[in-house]
Amino acid sequence: MAKRLLLAAALLLFATTLCPSPSRAASSSTSVVAVATLSYFTTENAAQSHCPRDVVVWLNIPSGIYHYKGERWYGRTKHGAFVCEKEAIAAGDRASLNGQ
Repeated sequence: MAKRLLLAAALLLFATTLCPSPSRAASSSTSVVAVATLSYFTTENAAQSHCPRDVVVWLNIPSGIYHYKGERWYGRTKHGAFVCEKEAIAAGDRASLNGQ
């Protein structure tokens, strides 16, 4: 979680250095940096209703590793939540490498 906050702060700082000052805004184009938002859910059904066309995964929040239904740690880590896979990928999370 701390990693994500640091990343968001770094992106915000980077975006503010790219954007021109208000006095030059009319003469030059502005850059916009989008930060991916991730919605956490306590139940699988709530996550599925949030993203009906996406796969719901269990995200271990501190590690940023997610698990698919049927895997060993799906719904079982201490600090985790159900999320949509596409949102997790956009936030920089990844699937477990060993299928657990």
